[in-house]
Amino acid sequence: MPLAPAPQLLERAVTLPEIFDVVKECVRRHLKVERTGLMLGLSNLGGGSGYLVGGFFQVAGNMIVMNKLPLHRIQETRPDLYKPYIFHILLHEYVHSIGYLTEAQTRPLVLEISGAEFGNEHVVTELARGWQKFMPNLVYPVYGWTPEGGFSLEVVRGLDPGATGYIQ
Repeated sequence: MPLAPAPQLLERAVTLPEIFDVVKECVRRHLKVERTGLMLGLSNLGGGSGYLVGGFFQVAGNMIVMNKLPLHRIQETRPDLYKPYIFHILLHEYVHSIGYLTEAQTRPLVLEISGAEFGNEHVVTELARGWQKFMPNLVYPVYGWTPEGGFSLEVVRGLDPGATGYIQ
């Protein structure tokens, strides 16, 4: 039996691992590939009035790191963007993790997958098309904020439990 359409799956998702499951399903449907054994970390990566780093994936690693700063900002200003934004960042970094290493490869593919799975008018696709129009809701209006006290990382439990059971 086929799974529900992506918008319904995302609507039902509540936790970060559940949203990541929707990402993996969309990539599996669209590209017929998947990657297991990934972890998700959250950290304050900084940002400013005109820029932010949404997340990153280190080549040859197994962890996607998302910037907590925009997540808090979205909850304050546009909670309706919360799941679509998380989906977009996780999709982008997941596409990197399956071998599309450059932004020139990744961005068009993320837009293609988003449009195919959500339709051209869905906010997920709008974010993939260019999230600059959402910028006021993603960053704090403080120029050049960087986290104090160095880098800290919060690991999200339960992201890929079948492949990461060795982590306690």
